[in-house]
Amino acid sequence: MLPRMAQGTHDFTPDPRNASVRININGRLVPRAEAAVSVFDSGFLLGDGVWEGLRVHSGRIAFLDQHLDRLWEGAKAIFMDIGISRAELEQRLYETIDANFMADGCHIRLVVSRGVRATPYQDPRVVISPATIVIIAEHKDPLPATLERGIRLFTVHVRRGYADVQDPKLNSLSKLNCITACIQAAQAGADEALMLDPHGFVATCNSTHFFIVRNGEVWTSTGDYCLGGITRANVIALCRANGIPVFERNFSLTDVYGAQEAFVTGTFAGVAPVTAIDGRNLSDGRGSMVARLQTLYRAHLAADCAARSRP
Repeated sequence: MLPRMAQGTHDFTPDPRNASVRININGRLVPRAEAAVSVFDSGFLLGDGVWEGLRVHSGRIAFLDQHLDRLWEGAKAIFMDIGISRAELEQRLYETIDANFMADGCHIRLVVSRGVRATPYQDPRVVISPATIVIIAEHKDPLPATLERGIRLFTVHVRRGYADVQDPKLNSLSKLNCITACIQAAQAGADEALMLDPHGFVATCNSTHFFIVRNGEVWTSTGDYCLGGITRANVIALCRANGIPVFERNFSLTDVYGAQEAFVTGTFAGVAPVTAIDGRNLSDGRGSMVARLQTLYRAHLAADCAARSRP
């Protein structure tokens, strides 16, 4: 068991209501304790599938169009038929949060696997069922301390690889490289892992996207070796719309260690400060740029949900 030494961006205060949430499995709502998929399911056997993390605000699922675009693009890339329409999937998502009386402070994990296989084998031609679609909605908010005091990162030896090995842009269920990166960072006493690309430039974190602030400019990686992050893209757009210089570029750890601020982005926590990397202190808690971007992002999320209809 890994030691409990740190808090990452996905840490949250336990909510007793989650013990009785209902999970949506292929359109059926079942109690959490009874939620299960077959041991022959492609996701369980091989990590064969795609997924999305979603946030609920004021009864609406934030940036849902962008998330479903990425889900369908990933399914097409691995030649997997999701089996239902976008409208039907949206209906299932809202049925799930409604059944659990969720309007705010909710995080959804949407998982789509290729389906049940006739035998434990990787060839997709042995699949004998439609895709398995699981929707797990929980009462969950990031810890306030994460957004105020920030997290610590450790640069790991596990790299983000080339697209012809396993494309980092694919939001697949196969996350072992990110898991091994997270393990190494946790063993080093950090909260999350900072990962480099094959050329030694900074790429991303194991579960979030990484930014630095240097002399009033916001830098992030080229994006060539990381997932097409929706929060990442929204933050870049917010910088451009608000006169904040932002650059997608190659940069090294030397640039990182000399930064005035750093932060990570993700669906769950939004914008979270990074205060130390590899033992180098960058800031004492949340810096001025991170505070500004947190405010801009919260307003953007609220505006998206306010303008969003629902089934």
